[in-house]
Amino acid sequence: MSAPAHVLLAFDFGEKRIGVATGNTLTGAAQPLGTVAETTADGRFARIGALIREWQPARLVVGRPLHPDGAAHEVTARAERFARQLEGRFGLPVSLVDERYSSVAAQARLRAQGRGARGRAAQGDDAMAAAIILEQYLSEAQA
Repeated sequence: MSAPAHVLLAFDFGEKRIGVATGNTLTGAAQPLGTVAETTADGRFARIGALIREWQPARLVVGRPLHPDGAAHEVTARAERFARQLEGRFGLPVSLVDERYSSVAAQARLRAQGRGARGRAAQGDDAMAAAIILEQYLSEAQA
């Protein structure tokens, strides 16, 4: 059975962890799934492959980190490389989305949900940031 065209997976790329979220183009909703924290590239891509098999997304979305003025920095190239690797390994289209302030927005949203700084794990931040990145993609796609 082919994948529904409305399912998406999003990633907040990081050197230590990758936040993951799923979303739906029909509802415009996104929700955090968790993090990929394997220490090797092979381990990370194996875990991502399992998520792709489970969710069967039609498209992947990756956050592109930029400075506040829109300039690229050292992590930008790594995130773009990660996006190319996803496309090459899994044969799915990948969209890059400006992720400026997604981590700050994720922390604020988690605080608003009652998960303050002491009780909030970094993994929750990463997954919530991935959901915010996906929401940004969905809002741009509807515009």
